[in-house]
Amino acid sequence: MTWEEFEEAAHRMWDEIPDLYKEGIDGLVVERAAEHHPDREEHYTMGMCYTEPYPSGYMGPDSTRSFLALYYGSFRAIAERNPDFHWEEELWETITHELRHHLEFLAEDDALEGLDYALDETWKRDAGEDFDPWYYQSGLPLAHRVYRVEYDVYLEQEWDEASFGRAERLEFDWDGRRWAIPRPEELGDLHFIWLHGIDSGGGWAQLVLVRRRTFMERVKGFFGGSDLDLIESEAEPEVVGEAPGSPGPDDGRPGRAAGGPPGSEG
Repeated sequence: MTWEEFEEAAHRMWDEIPDLYKEGIDGLVVERAAEHHPDREEHYTMGMCYTEPYPSGYMGPDSTRSFLALYYGSFRAIAERNPDFHWEEELWETITHELRHHLEFLAEDDALEGLDYALDETWKRDAGEDFDPWYYQSGLPLAHRVYRVEYDVYLEQEWDEASFGRAERLEFDWDGRRWAIPRPEELGDLHFIWLHGIDSGGGWAQLVLVRRRTFMERVKGFFGGSDLDLIESEAEPEVVGEAPGSPGPDDGRPGRAAGGPPGSEG
């Protein structure tokens, strides 16, 4: 997509959004340049919501003004690395993502900030850096103990050592079906299992096993007195039954895809 086509598409999409959702936003700015992530040079920022509150007795569009910026150079750089990049889809997702920043600022809601935090920690994990192992819990909750971070889905289960040792397989619900994998050798404190063949809506599904800790272990962990035993593995689930009402790949599906298991190309 050329710069002219990008700018025209951006303003066309912006005009399609009802004015009700754009109260307090002074406009959309389309920049030619690329914008690097402030902490990670290898990643690009596709858009930003710049917000400035003015003195007032309440938070509202009259006291909080924003403008949205899109970075054509960032889109182009990402598209060059990804042959499956969909310009218009990514453009729409970026505009609505940044619009949510403005709306949540008005509502004093930090849900999207949590999602951005989870994505940053995902990048750290993919790069082999130290990361917050509980980052996925800051993602979008789809159901009890089920979270989405961009395209990736995390299905969390809590186990105690005795029950885990007796289990022959581990079962979980996703997309209206009951799935099962062989029990891995180790539980660890936190065990991420990359699930092959599960449609999460464009990314990876991971089963996250959490070891149930004693009260004293929880106290020590809260004060940073113990390190977690983190494990990663892979498995190929099989369908073992029906699970109506379970979340599916399109639930809360957002924009850009995250990474893949160690050694993969994502």
